[in-house]
Amino acid sequence: MTTVPLSGRRAQAARNDEVILDAAREVFVADPAAPIAAVAHKAGVGISALYRRYPSKEELLAKLCLDGLLVYVGIAEEANAALDAGADPAETFATFMRRIVDADTHSLTQKLAGTFQPTEDHRLSAIRAGELNAHLVERLHEAKVVRPDLVVADLGQVFEMIAAVRFGDDERRGQLRHRYLDLLLAGLLLPGATALPGPPPYVGEFASRWDKAT
Repeated sequence: MTTVPLSGRRAQAARNDEVILDAAREVFVADPAAPIAAVAHKAGVGISALYRRYPSKEELLAKLCLDGLLVYVGIAEEANAALDAGADPAETFATFMRRIVDADTHSLTQKLAGTFQPTEDHRLSAIRAGELNAHLVERLHEAKVVRPDLVVADLGQVFEMIAAVRFGDDERRGQLRHRYLDLLLAGLLLPGATALPGPPPYVGEFASRWDKAT
């Protein structure tokens, strides 16, 4: 399929939108209560230009989280496709985990859950992510490469633990996150795993966080 290039004005609008979203992510992950004016300042755009694109802070937050969900879905789809094509399960799982950590989608979950009203797009994308996670974990168990008591909901908690590592600049933070991810992977992959204490998390524990506070 041939992609039609954007006109000059539309291309500029797309670039401005990317700048706004990058700035919004940085601002709101650091402080979810920050005013939308802080995003305009960070992005170097006028507040009126920002409001033309996102009429409210809630719409901007919703866009950030939907984009994060779609990134997660894309990476999970590629991991499942790799398994279906015969890739090594343990290596595919480790690559999937590292790509999600690098995408840092779970910083958005930690900071922004409950700050806006999710839309139907959010719901459907979350369902899709759950389906992909379930298929991935099922295939890993079939291949006997992960501990037998690993459940789908454990993945989200592992990613959030890694996202909580926020020391230093981007490079140092990435180094530390991969260090601790590898430590956690050593506990997830067989052989040598011992039984985990306590019951696993259940889906409702995560879903309830997205209910907007009233």
